[in-house]
Amino acid sequence: SSEERARALVSELGEDRALAVQADVTDAQQVRDMVTQAREHFGAPITVAVNNALVDFSFNGDARPTLENLTAENLTRQFQGAVVGALNVMHAVTPGMAEVGEGRIINIGTNLFQNPVVPYHDYTAAKAALLSLTRTAAKDLGPQGITVNMISGGLLRTTDASAATPDEVFDFIAAGTP
Repeated sequence: SSEERARALVSELGEDRALAVQADVTDAQQVRDMVTQAREHFGAPITVAVNNALVDFSFNGDARPTLENLTAENLTRQFQGAVVGALNVMHAVTPGMAEVGEGRIINIGTNLFQNPVVPYHDYTAAKAALLSLTRTAAKDLGPQGITVNMISGGLLRTTDASAATPDEVFDFIAAGTP
């Protein structure tokens, strides 16, 4: 959904260092095709993968469903993007990582499931599940030289998804952060 920015990044970094490929991470075949394109372009397996997919989400607490209005569909959408998407990427990249004997998988989480200051029930539940997948994948893949870790930062002001977040929410979070 950000083709223009992806192409601009390729122009900035150069085609020897970057490749823009559109893929829906919830579709395992599209992810496998993306990984194949990258391998063919760079002439080597992918050894670093970052899972940061976010499915149609706006960090605007006033617009998010409260627990009374939360639906299974809300949860399913976020699980598809965060958990199934990450799983599809892991399945696609780990054979190449195993082939070269090393790899790094970095999943982007959130600290909001530990400190739920806003009603992002579906988002935080999916990220908590991603933490579990991260830990179990790390145990499975570690013996092959592949590390799986999660970075769980806070809400960022600079993303498209957080553009609708009121300044008061950022201020509230900052005031409670040592």
